[in-house]
Amino acid sequence: MSHLHYAILKNRSLIAIGGEEATHFLQNLVTCDLDQVQETGAGFGALLTPQGKILFDFLIAKTEDGYLLDTPRETLAEFSKRLTFYRLRAKVVIEALDDTMGVIASWHSTDTTISPAFSSLGVTISDPRLADLGNRHLGVIADMSKAMVLAGASEETPDVYARHRISLAVPESLSDYAYSDIFPHDADMDQLNGVSFSKGCYVGQEVVSRMQHRATARKRMILISSDALLPEAGATITADGKPVGTLGSSTQNGDRHLGIALVRLDKAKAAHDKGVSFICDNIDVKLDLPEWAKFTWPSDPADV
Repeated sequence: MSHLHYAILKNRSLIAIGGEEATHFLQNLVTCDLDQVQETGAGFGALLTPQGKILFDFLIAKTEDGYLLDTPRETLAEFSKRLTFYRLRAKVVIEALDDTMGVIASWHSTDTTISPAFSSLGVTISDPRLADLGNRHLGVIADMSKAMVLAGASEETPDVYARHRISLAVPESLSDYAYSDIFPHDADMDQLNGVSFSKGCYVGQEVVSRMQHRATARKRMILISSDALLPEAGATITADGKPVGTLGSSTQNGDRHLGIALVRLDKAKAAHDKGVSFICDNIDVKLDLPEWAKFTWPSDPADV
């Protein structure tokens, strides 16, 4: 049985959404299917611009009286304001919770007995993006931390959790991309259970559906690795002097340095077929698709 590790994610905050029309309100607004959230208890989604780009994203957990949205603290006020803007006269209550409430991530444990310890403290969900990421615990930070200690878990820093996430090649907003810059497909949200293509309309839905059905997603978040320390986020990845992608967050895992990069698959594949090396700030790097990815390298540049 693997040992349980946890980290208090100080860069995350919670928004509580309740009221008799909360489900209907969110269903018509965000990318994830609230019917599925009702069934499974958790989801991953985004609020898009009318042009289909990611304006805010979140993990969502079902509670007894509504939902909790786990979202970046940096944009908490803006997200709450935007949700309120869309509320109009709907019978919905939207509340940005204070700093006593927050998010803990736990991972590397096969012991399921910890969940009952949180039944009266908050909400525990399996990360809806990828099971290997572990669990998210939403509630009063102090109480949840005590429960983790009593469960024998080891507290880690957020950087250790980031290493865990990056090693799995799961992108994160604000660390790997800026809001309003990219489409859900670019951030692999369609691969990580973040977009429903079967529910009704929502903001930006037409653009996202068109990309899905026409298979026009050319850029993807993938794994980048090197023997040398990777540069800061935003560095350009080139092949034969031509840009093919941009580096996001990075970490060191053993002897290797790993990162997440937004890459043009067609350009990267063409360079690879020619035997051209990939360079990021004068460092040789290797590009790989995530193990969980359903997309592949194009067999021909015209395929993407």
